[in-house]
Amino acid sequence: MNALDQVPPDFLHALGTLRKAQCRKELRLAEIPAPARLAPFAVALGAEVMAPGAGTPGMPLHGPAAMAFAASAGAGDETETELATGRFILLHDPEGSDVWDGEFRIVTYIRAELEPEMGNDEMLGTVAWTWLVEALENHKAQYRAAGGTTTRVLSESFGTLAERPGTIDIELRASWTPASADVTAHLEAWSDMVCTFAGLPPLPDGVTPLPHRRRN
Repeated sequence: MNALDQVPPDFLHALGTLRKAQCRKELRLAEIPAPARLAPFAVALGAEVMAPGAGTPGMPLHGPAAMAFAASAGAGDETETELATGRFILLHDPEGSDVWDGEFRIVTYIRAELEPEMGNDEMLGTVAWTWLVEALENHKAQYRAAGGTTTRVLSESFGTLAERPGTIDIELRASWTPASADVTAHLEAWSDMVCTFAGLPPLPDGVTPLPHRRRN
C-alpha cells in the first residue's frame, strides 16, 4: 500500500495549498524533518533570508510532502550574508484538538540578529508580535486561537573573544489555527514576516525595518 494512502485527504489538500504560495524571492525554503510527537501528521519548512542579490532559491524536498510540492534546483553564494531564519510547521490531527480549537495548527519560529543598541527598546517584543498579526491580516489569512512569545537574546564575549562585539537576537515563537485547510495565505504571510524580521522592504505602512546586523 502506498504511504500516501494513509494520509488524510484534508492534509493532502493542505499540502497542495502550500505549493500555491507565492513567497518572496529572498526567502529560501526547504522541507525539513517534521516533529513526530506534536500531531499524527505534520510537514515542516525551514527558511533563511540572505542579503539582497541572491538568486532565486530552489526547494529541495523529501518525504511524502514531495508529492504536493514542485521541486526546483538552486545554488547559493557562499559569500552571502544571512539576515534571518525561520521554521514553518503545519500540524494536522483528524480527530481535532480542544487546545487548537480545530484540526490544523500552524507553529512558527523566526530569529534575526539586530544591532546591539536595539536590545534596549522595550517595545521590540510588541512590535514583533504586531508584525505577525499585520502579516496575517494583510494576506487575509483567517485564523483563531493565536498565541506566542518574543525573546531578546543578548550574547557577550569574554577572554580571548572579548574583541567580538555584543549581539542581540530577536526570536518569535508563535502558533495559530487556520480557519480552513487552505493555508496558502498563511505561508505567504509567514514569508513576509521572516523578511520583515530581516529588515527587507517593502513593509506595511507605518512599520520601520530593523537595522541589518553588523558583520566584522
